[in-house]
Amino acid sequence: MCSPQESGMTALSARMLTRSRSLGPGAGLRGCREEPGPLRRREAAAEARKSHSPVKRPRKAQRLRVAYEGSDSEKGEGAEPLKVPVWEPQDWQQQLVNIRAMRNKKDAPVDHLGTEHCYDSSAPPKVRRYQVLLSLMLSSQTKDQVTAGAMQRLRARGLTVDSILQTDDATLGKLIYPVGFWRSKVKYIKQTSAILQQHYGGDIPASVAELVALPGVGPKMAHLAMAVAWGTVSGIAVDTHVHRIANRLRWTKKATKSPEETRAALEEWLPRELWHEINGLLVGFGQQTCLPVRPRCHTCLNQALCPAAQGL
Repeated sequence: MCSPQESGMTALSARMLTRSRSLGPGAGLRGCREEPGPLRRREAAAEARKSHSPVKRPRKAQRLRVAYEGSDSEKGEGAEPLKVPVWEPQDWQQQLVNIRAMRNKKDAPVDHLGTEHCYDSSAPPKVRRYQVLLSLMLSSQTKDQVTAGAMQRLRARGLTVDSILQTDDATLGKLIYPVGFWRSKVKYIKQTSAILQQHYGGDIPASVAELVALPGVGPKMAHLAMAVAWGTVSGIAVDTHVHRIANRLRWTKKATKSPEETRAALEEWLPRELWHEINGLLVGFGQQTCLPVRPRCHTCLNQALCPAAQGL
């Protein structure tokens, strides 16, 4: 027989076995699991937040744009060239204002006897242009009064390409005398007129390059012909007056020895909108005030501003 103590333990074991079978498999493990504490609950909540937060994409690296000056071969056609400071004469603007003031009456020989006044304004355009060119050819080394007289005599006989080619050299010489180098000019006028008839239909070329290729036509004549005959400013027309005055005023970076050298020096700095005006302005100023010999500095408004006047 079992003792009362053994009988009690047997009964307790039987009750636990019966309960375990009634709850099913695993009931014993579930019954022994501990309730989660506050720390485990916070960790679980944190894990849940991580699982529902949006996925962060890696940040795209930004490129740093660096500007640099490329070589000539790397620059495109649209690239603007670097601006280089342009030399300009001291006080040139005030000197120009003063010259305009001294020339405001427009009463110098060039103002009423110059190329613009030597052609027949009623003639057809082609004939007008031809007469402009001839007056320029005659004007070289010749005073305006003498050129105007020669043009008047030529026009009285009908001044066209055909009429000049039909005139013998002796008669033509008498008509243009006493212009400077009149014998050479007879030859040049005949040669140029023949070229115009054969290659330009009696008209004159419309470019400086073609004009200077004609016998007896220089750069000054070509630029004036472009301006007066064609209404195009192709460059500064520099004659002895413009050459002399530009050097006296120090309008060239260094002293120049020829009108063509002076033209190139002036065009380097003088604003293009003044190119058309400067020839007539300075020619008249040279005829009346800034004379080749014994210039009238005492009446010149630029006496205090002119470097040449300081040495006189």
